[in-house]
Amino acid sequence: MISEKRLAARIDALSKITTKDEPGINRLAFTDADWAGRDYLISLMREANLTISIDAFGNVIGRREGRDKSLPAVMFGSHGDSVPQGGNYDGIVGILSAIEVMQSLDEDGIVTDAPLECALFMCEESSRFGAATLGSRAMCGELRADDTRRLTDKAGTTLYDVLKARGLRPDDLMWCRYEDTHGGMLPRAFFEVHIEQGKVLESAGETIGVVTGIAAPTRMKLHIHGSADHSGATPMDLRHDGLCCAAEIILALEKAAGTYTSAAGHPPVVGTIGVCNVKPNAMNVIPGEVTLGVDIRSIDTDAKARVTDELLSEVSYIARKRSIKIDIEKISNEQPVAIRKTIVDFLAGLCASTGVSFRRMMSGAGHDAMHWAAIVPTGMLFIPCKDGVSHCVDEHAEISDIVTVAKLLYAAVTKTASADAPKF
Repeated sequence: MISEKRLAARIDALSKITTKDEPGINRLAFTDADWAGRDYLISLMREANLTISIDAFGNVIGRREGRDKSLPAVMFGSHGDSVPQGGNYDGIVGILSAIEVMQSLDEDGIVTDAPLECALFMCEESSRFGAATLGSRAMCGELRADDTRRLTDKAGTTLYDVLKARGLRPDDLMWCRYEDTHGGMLPRAFFEVHIEQGKVLESAGETIGVVTGIAAPTRMKLHIHGSADHSGATPMDLRHDGLCCAAEIILALEKAAGTYTSAAGHPPVVGTIGVCNVKPNAMNVIPGEVTLGVDIRSIDTDAKARVTDELLSEVSYIARKRSIKIDIEKISNEQPVAIRKTIVDFLAGLCASTGVSFRRMMSGAGHDAMHWAAIVPTGMLFIPCKDGVSHCVDEHAEISDIVTVAKLLYAAVTKTASADAPKF
């Protein structure tokens, strides 16, 4: 059975695997801390008697055979990397719950008809390379070696070189595709549990969110090429200030996204510029080169595209008005996904049958599950996080809620892996 004590101990153990000289959890993708966390999670999979396989991108699958090896596996899992100065529940609730289900099944002596696979996806967070869910994208056949050469971290190191340094095989990413490594079979289903990263569940006093759809981001970098002139010797009418240009763009995105709200009768869109790198970043020098990191999200593809187009139109206008060159580097354009009603109803039924309070809800954040939802039946369960806070040191989830969602995951995967599994 699911062990609260074991889950709590493992959450605590992972909280200690981080860069020591910074607050919060710091396990940026493929850093030493992330790799140490990965090693720890692999050791837990081995403790649960799982057979380990690792693909060219470093994704880990722990497999537990069923009675019929010819059946497609039921897969479930999450990620272990973090944002800078993040919390220890984002991703961790999902991967530790998945491992706990596997270990509990082993201890309970239960053998499912179909095989089970616990997946640890690499580089889910966009913090290091500006693009998210790269491990699951690789496993779903959506990542190529050329992408790894294009994506760089703040130090200018390519993802390709980072993968090579870890002994991985970026030139062989085509072999990461799940069905190519499983005899042409896709998983029977995929499940992921996660903290909500919002306030809906806590505000409503409900324990579980059954996800009905997942919003997706469009991401880009805007490279603004102003002139880094002397702040005292350059008259205001002769300046090409990169940061003033950036400020107009930031406000333009706020305005564009702000018109797409439920109250205005539109599918909601959110727009964020969370990165602003300024050079030379000196008090007595007019900012010249500025790079902005843009993130636009929605559960509606058309609404997201309209806001993106409005922003790019404004960028072009601002560039002409200020006589400043702006280069646009497109990073990703993910598609929002709807979760099949049949699997939503299945998970809602599990909650109802066990007396767990729940609500059906959308996810405003992206997750590894979004890539699986396009190709296999996919289900996702949320638990509350304190004050809706995530991606920071105050991130927290109650162990009682983690145990509850782990028990629901246990029930979901065992039912889905049975010979008379529900038809999704």
